[in-house]
Amino acid sequence: MKFQYINHHSERLVVFFAGWGCDEHQFAELKDPGSDILILFDYDDLKIPFDFSKYAELNVIAYSAGVFVSSLLNAGLPRVKKRVAVNGNPYLFDEDLGLSKRILNVLESVDLNNYLAFRRQYMVETDAEFSEYNRLQSLRSVESCAGELNFLKELYASRKPDIRDDFDKAVFSENEPFFNLDNQKKFYDGRIKIVAAARHHLFFKFKSFEEILNY
Repeated sequence: MKFQYINHHSERLVVFFAGWGCDEHQFAELKDPGSDILILFDYDDLKIPFDFSKYAELNVIAYSAGVFVSSLLNAGLPRVKKRVAVNGNPYLFDEDLGLSKRILNVLESVDLNNYLAFRRQYMVETDAEFSEYNRLQSLRSVESCAGELNFLKELYASRKPDIRDDFDKAVFSENEPFFNLDNQKKFYDGRIKIVAAARHHLFFKFKSFEEILNY
């Protein structure tokens, strides 16, 4: 996997597991001067090439497919204070809890001819958010995203028994299009918080990762 490290010389670190197809550019407007930030993305293995030893406290935020990846790695992260899932479920490819076959077909069909329509329908709530989403768009290729999705499917098939649901809280969009919201409410039970008037990329509703942790 790849990562971006933002060093504010803090003793606290936010570890952010981004979603499928993401890179660091999509989260550039989130400002956290009180914490260092480690953004993980482009999953093609489970190795985190980073030394966590200097941090007194870690907080984990996992988004979309990153919720599944995080569920395999959370136990290996030291001194974690809080774990938050955002618009995702550890059982990523479960027909009810995760991505249904219909939604998976949608993701697999995204290409250079339809990606803008896909973004507007599934990722953002308003035209203003659509403009911002395109300004801060991921710079990854269609081929890179397809390879990542294949890796995630293979990983899920081989590591499903190792999945851990140890999230303290889940934050979901009111209009989440990929993960059935009623099923998420049952799965996360009293841990779930809803963000009004948002679709899958809800990060325009927040100014920092800290706000997400405390939502």
